[in-house]
Amino acid sequence: MANTDSNEVRAVARYVRIAPRKARAVVDLIRNKPVDKALEILQFTKRAAAYDVSKVLRSAIANAENNNGLRGDDLYVKACYVDEGPTLKRIRPRAKGSASRINKRTSHITVIVAPRKEA
Repeated sequence: MANTDSNEVRAVARYVRIAPRKARAVVDLIRNKPVDKALEILQFTKRAAAYDVSKVLRSAIANAENNNGLRGDDLYVKACYVDEGPTLKRIRPRAKGSASRINKRTSHITVIVAPRKEA
């Protein structure tokens, strides 16, 4: 994926042990929000994925400040999405000697921040 805007900064957490469907419910809450508002939303969201998403968001902010010289106050969440990682397949014993599969799904969480356009 080509970076069209040179000011946008990304952070990616790969192989996070949470189902992508559950993580997508959380990233939908912070899309297109200022980073301070997004961190506040994540702090009070009662979902397990909120902790992982906030870590990725903090990492993206730190990348923007330390690597690109941007101010953290001026950033907003330009894009955030969750891709499916590899699934860990486990077996659970069932009745009459049979077995059923348990899928332990993993996620790749990506957060892209960019400076706000003042216009």
